[in-house]
Amino acid sequence: MAKSTTNVLELLGGEKVLKRQVSGIEDLREVVREGLPFRALESLAKAMEVQTAALTKIIRVAPRTLARRKESESSFNSIESDRIYRVARIMSLSIEVLGSREKAKEWLSRPNRALGGENPLSLLDTDVGSKQVEEVLGRIAHGVFS
Repeated sequence: MAKSTTNVLELLGGEKVLKRQVSGIEDLREVVREGLPFRALESLAKAMEVQTAALTKIIRVAPRTLARRKESESSFNSIESDRIYRVARIMSLSIEVLGSREKAKEWLSRPNRALGGENPLSLLDTDVGSKQVEEVLGRIAHGVFS
């Protein structure tokens, strides 16, 4: 399994949380299509040291819906799961580029001039915003001032 897939899997709580074996990106894609369990969101929030509520804005789930999912331990739908996966993927990429989880968490939460003064985490609610964040991380990885 590729390192980036392994890192994303770890951020989502691993096979223990996903309740199935994941041996590659294809398996992870199926898990996302079927819906990530609520505990995957909790695991990601804990790894990023952010409140679950902050991530719910990104995945666009109403607080009451989130509470019901937590109570019933039900899964997110495929669209919500894809957004959760997107945040985990960008977090993993940030760790890879910046060298540590601490640096990644700090970078994602601070305003960034290259992103119009927005903090990168706030842009992850859309694919367009995620691409912008990825481009900035790519420039950082290649030594271009961003």
